[in-house]
Amino acid sequence: MSATTEPRRTPAADTAPPRGGDRPPAPARTRRRRSRRRTSVLLQAAMALMVLYTLLPLYWLAVNSTKTNGELFTSNGLWFGSEFALWDNIVTTVTYQDGIYLTWLFNTALYSITGAVGATLICALGGYALAKFDFPGKRAVRAVVFGAITIPATALAIPTFLLFAELGITDTRMAIIIPALVSPFGLYLMTVYAADSVPDSLLEAARIDGAGPWTTFWRVAFRLLAPGVATVLLFNLVHTWNNYFLPLIMLSDPTLYPLTVGLNQLNSQVTTGANLEPVYNVVLTGSLLAIVPLIVCFLFLQRYWQSGLAAGSVKQ
Repeated sequence: MSATTEPRRTPAADTAPPRGGDRPPAPARTRRRRSRRRTSVLLQAAMALMVLYTLLPLYWLAVNSTKTNGELFTSNGLWFGSEFALWDNIVTTVTYQDGIYLTWLFNTALYSITGAVGATLICALGGYALAKFDFPGKRAVRAVVFGAITIPATALAIPTFLLFAELGITDTRMAIIIPALVSPFGLYLMTVYAADSVPDSLLEAARIDGAGPWTTFWRVAFRLLAPGVATVLLFNLVHTWNNYFLPLIMLSDPTLYPLTVGLNQLNSQVTTGANLEPVYNVVLTGSLLAIVPLIVCFLFLQRYWQSGLAAGSVKQ
């Protein structure tokens, strides 16, 4: 006579989850999916508000640049007027005061391109040296660079003005170009990018083949640094193009103004009564034309800029 005994159920077995591993019960998974869905909806709503906050001023600027001076104050600010006067506003802007807008545009392009290209070249050389060479004081130099990132540029404007006044170069184009050549953030970015994207073994192979330091940099390392160079170039270009406070305190000659200072002075002389002729259409159209070159640069450098931002995010 055989007796069958059922396996004893332990208290732990009674409280164990159902078959299927550690998956939680269906109600818990449902609550979790609903929570994730609510979070996703909130994030999408926040993102939509940020996009609206960013694009609404551009939309307002584009719409009001098509209006005449009279319709700027009598029509809806978020819609077009009865007359489409964009081309007339562009002609008025570029011919106002003997074409002073074109002079400001030339100055802005000169300051931005010279400063951005020079700063990018300095950052590429400095970042490559800090990442790939050992020399006395390297850690101190890196500490100074990192510390300089935390100092806002506006805090250095007054000391820079006093220094340039001693040197006698205020109210000159060099007073804007020289500070634009200094970019601690760009140097930091290129240091990180060079350390990650330029293999030491590749540099050693170039040295074994007889390449000197300059040849190794220009023919080997610089090509690998191209995404980081494009990123730093774009950052410096935008920063110098939008720079306002430094040119405001450095320059007093209107023919040396960049667009930021020139358009603001043009708007101020109307509001203060120095010039009774309303030229708000010139200010608005000039502001719209001023952002076109930046948009073109973004579109042209976008693929390099995106790849530069992703550098170092994945370890291989």
